[in-house]
Amino acid sequence: MRAKLVIANWKMNADKAMLAKLLAGYVAAIKPPVKAVACPPAPYLAQAQQQLEGSAIALGAQNVSQFEKGAYTGEISLSMLQDLGCEYVILGHSERRSLFGEQDTDIAEKFVATIAAGLTPVLCVGETREQRQAGETDSVVSSQLDAVVNVAGIKSFEKAVVAYEPVWAIGTGDTATPEQAQQVHKLLREKLAESDADIAQRVPLLYGGSVNAENAEELFAMTDIDGGLVGGASLDASAFAAICAAAN
Repeated sequence: MRAKLVIANWKMNADKAMLAKLLAGYVAAIKPPVKAVACPPAPYLAQAQQQLEGSAIALGAQNVSQFEKGAYTGEISLSMLQDLGCEYVILGHSERRSLFGEQDTDIAEKFVATIAAGLTPVLCVGETREQRQAGETDSVVSSQLDAVVNVAGIKSFEKAVVAYEPVWAIGTGDTATPEQAQQVHKLLREKLAESDADIAQRVPLLYGGSVNAENAEELFAMTDIDGGLVGGASLDASAFAAICAAAN
């Protein structure tokens, strides 16, 4: 059985006081067997590392550079994330793709570098509302996944996570129905199985798109949904704890 995983993506929301309060709530309420990961904004990773030390909650980053070091002003490297105790890195989030122009090739390079550094990449894929309405969901998510598999190789997915995040459901309050989400998760697992059936069965597949305490249990009950990539609801410790409990 695949372990359940729930990741909190705080995006560009937090200050020192807010982070301290949120993480205190996380630590008090979230216990194994579910695996929880907190991904605060980069300036607060050191504070989060200190507060999460000794807890059951892992630390993750929202993005990383594919370059090891050098003249890349404003970027953060994998070695820096290692120094800060990060275990996970979100890659290819729809906001990185749409707002900052990240391409499949950039994401594949970051994925390879993250694996090489010993951190766990959380590869995000998903379609826009227009693409769904045009019946292109399967081709879009398959292409985004293939772009990484073809560069990194299927073996790298033994140490990776894939998150399906329909762009039309992120921050909108609209959520894919459990059946819609399951359909895409099933497709993703089948695509991975084309290269290696055993690895495909072990890769955690997460759903991200307005996950909340009310819909999490029904979503997580689907065969191929192994947890969630949670945005807005993760900014409320009790709501995020309830989502983690639903994963259990």
